[in-house]
Amino acid sequence: MIDPSAMSSSALRMALQGLPARLIQDGLLSEKAALQALEDAKAANTNLVAYLVAKGLADPREIAIAASLEFGVPLLDLDAIQPDLEAVRLVSDKLLQKHRVLPLTRRGKRLFVAVSDPTNMHALDEIKFQTSMTVEAVVVEEDKLQNFVGKAIEQVDTQMSDLASDDVDLEGLDISGGDEDLGENVGRDDIDEAPIVRFVNKMLLDAIKKGASDIHFEPYEKNYRIRLRIDGYLKEVAAPPVQLAHKLAARIKVMSRLDIAERRIPQDGRIKMRISKTRAIDFRVSTCPTLFGEKIVARILDPSSAMLGIDALGYEPFQKELYMQALARPHGMILVTGPTGSGKTVSLYTGLNILNKEDTNISTAEDPAEINLPGVNQVNVNPKVGLTFASALRAFLRQDPDVIMVGEIRDLETAEIAIKASQTGHLVLSTLHTNDAPKTLSRLVDMGVQPYAIATSVALIIAQRLARKLCSNCKQPLELPAEALRKEGFSEDDINAGLKLYKAVGCSQCSDGYKGRVGIYQVMPVTEAISRIILKGGDAMEIADQANKEGIWDLRRAALEKVRNGLTSLDELHQCTVE
Repeated sequence: MIDPSAMSSSALRMALQGLPARLIQDGLLSEKAALQALEDAKAANTNLVAYLVAKGLADPREIAIAASLEFGVPLLDLDAIQPDLEAVRLVSDKLLQKHRVLPLTRRGKRLFVAVSDPTNMHALDEIKFQTSMTVEAVVVEEDKLQNFVGKAIEQVDTQMSDLASDDVDLEGLDISGGDEDLGENVGRDDIDEAPIVRFVNKMLLDAIKKGASDIHFEPYEKNYRIRLRIDGYLKEVAAPPVQLAHKLAARIKVMSRLDIAERRIPQDGRIKMRISKTRAIDFRVSTCPTLFGEKIVARILDPSSAMLGIDALGYEPFQKELYMQALARPHGMILVTGPTGSGKTVSLYTGLNILNKEDTNISTAEDPAEINLPGVNQVNVNPKVGLTFASALRAFLRQDPDVIMVGEIRDLETAEIAIKASQTGHLVLSTLHTNDAPKTLSRLVDMGVQPYAIATSVALIIAQRLARKLCSNCKQPLELPAEALRKEGFSEDDINAGLKLYKAVGCSQCSDGYKGRVGIYQVMPVTEAISRIILKGGDAMEIADQANKEGIWDLRRAALEKVRNGLTSLDELHQCTVE
């Protein structure tokens, strides 16, 4: 360890020149800390700025300001700009990753490059040599630079112009697929063309890495775009040339075991991608003929989502207890309701995973089975051959079941069989498409189910939505007057206790201020009082009033709790709940 007291004044001045001297002058580091950081950074084969930020010895913003003042280099906030991908493409990925610098924009023969340490002349010289351009440095914060470098490289990699590069081999992925008859205008060479294969594989992997739920491949008259649905919202991530539309569609259809020659009618298929020895991801693929080619949507089905456990889904403690009590019943019906994409399947499979034991016989009928759960007998319904939800249920009842899961109750026949199963010693789980829990009971009556059958069979109803979670890195406090808080539904106790709300801002680590999603739930047990309302023909409003008297939270009340805890924003509450 360096001892500053043992060094001569001239040696000390020699070591502490430039940026270290400025950091000491500005009070960001002591002489002893600066000397030790220089020695440790050299030993770690990294620059001083990266070392200081990684070890938390100084604030990245203060370092950037000091570097800008010391060397007279412009200072820039990366959050305020969008790097030019054409400029990024001028420098090889290998060089960007080696020096962790980022080309920002090109002006004629000048290339502006973001750096956190302006003394890193070796990096600037290598870029100048590779591009044959004049390189000018711009100082940015080290932590933001590292995030932006990775994102920029990732965005460039998704562009078709880079697919001929051999830097990344994406052809050896373990993807199950089959070959069908080829169309007239698409040949075997087109489909197996290495850039096409690698591009499609790259898009699938990127979607998994970003936590997307769906990938949209969309052809138009003059352009082609690829969008990912992340946290419920679609975002464009790539725009390959429109001339490649047929090749991309053909490649995806081959991977999905679909008929390539058939472009006139919708088709459904699956892709299984094994990304490691222990993890495989399924894609449910749907094609649809449009004016300018086939639009293809791939739904990402990750079995690990059912293994998160009930604590990760966002249930309040008393809601979780109600769900666990219903799952522990030997018979009865549990219904999960909500719009498409609200997480109903994950809620059901979380329950099935809890029940999935050696002494329990579980069978499911789905259209199609989205999550593969070992130990559960899963059936894909196929109405074309007569395998409907109702016929699958009849078959299950002849095979000594303990637990039955029906993907969706769509008609009276399915509803009646499911209810009879729940009344004869079986636990039945299913879904319906309604806005909240009270409306679910009215929906069953509208379908033709007798009120007494509903009152004696349905044990619990869960209505749910998914709300985007605020990014913990950039969310900021939101000040609202007390009257506005009352109007939103917050209690006087909350307001008097100094309720603290947050708003979305947006940073390099999130998407528009949000990162991930959390469930919002209305968990309503069918109590004796609610059963009496059903038996006498009461409507959803009467059931809702009774549930409110019994302390059951509606969706808005549950969403307000997430806002009160700082998990989501008021804007998101308005988007995902029913007024």
